[in-house]
Amino acid sequence: MKISLIVPCYNEEEALPIFYRETKNVLETMPCEHEFVFINDGSRDRTLAVLKELAGQDGCVQYLSFSRNFGKEAAMYAGFCNVTGDYVAVMDADMQDPPALLPEMLDKLLTGEYDSVATCRVTRKGEPPIRSWFARLFYRMINRVSDADIVDGARDFRLMRREMVDAIVEMGEYNRFSKGIFGWIGFRTCWLPYENVNRVAGETKWNFWKLFKYAIDGIINFSQAPLAFASWFGMFMTVLSFVAVIFIIIRKLVFGDPVTGWASTACIITFIGGVQLFCMGIMGQYIAKTYLEVKKRPHYIVAESNMDEVKRIK
Repeated sequence: MKISLIVPCYNEEEALPIFYRETKNVLETMPCEHEFVFINDGSRDRTLAVLKELAGQDGCVQYLSFSRNFGKEAAMYAGFCNVTGDYVAVMDADMQDPPALLPEMLDKLLTGEYDSVATCRVTRKGEPPIRSWFARLFYRMINRVSDADIVDGARDFRLMRREMVDAIVEMGEYNRFSKGIFGWIGFRTCWLPYENVNRVAGETKWNFWKLFKYAIDGIINFSQAPLAFASWFGMFMTVLSFVAVIFIIIRKLVFGDPVTGWASTACIITFIGGVQLFCMGIMGQYIAKTYLEVKKRPHYIVAESNMDEVKRIK
């Protein structure tokens, strides 16, 4: 029995030694073999050098180094494609995913009752209030408009059976949203709550704007609700405009009132034009996603690795 840890890394030179030391101590107490699969996602600091040092000290440390920054989703996918363990976990290198939870997660999987043990934060201590509010709003929204089952506070940190990992690899879409993929493919999942943990070193790579774009991608990737909204809103505005025309005609015939007011006319035209552009923007997002999919570009390109067999381009 073997457990593989997928660890995406982007400018994590300070946190990596701490993560490796703490996680290694936990893994050595578990009744299974283990391997680290670090994904260097185009880091600009000494992350790759640190990984090479760790690999030289421990034969269980494997690493893939991308040719540039492809993003965390691509890094996780590269890990899924190259791990060899019977059980696979995804963890962040900043220690916000507590390694101490791994033995409990494995014990739950060994009962045979679950295919995956996922973690979720029960508190958002240390997070800005406005960011927490938008995060909760996002989880409520995506669960309402899509088939993806995502728990509020869900992390990417989870331990899965090999069968579930194989199913994730089969979903080779370019526009990836792993939280949605985990929920969409199903399988029996046990949720493990824990208190929020701050980073041990370095700075977060996720600012508010990046998280906002990530949330929009998640909704577009797993729901057609925005398109339906644009269609229904367009129909509503058409009916409203038709009613307004009838009202103006009747008003002219009955009261002889001329239609005056260039200001109100300009406001209406501007409003309708804004609605049209908004709806076209929604459709444009879906067209852009389709455009990226049909080009069939690789999710990632591996420039360097210490693994014997590696899928360098996928």
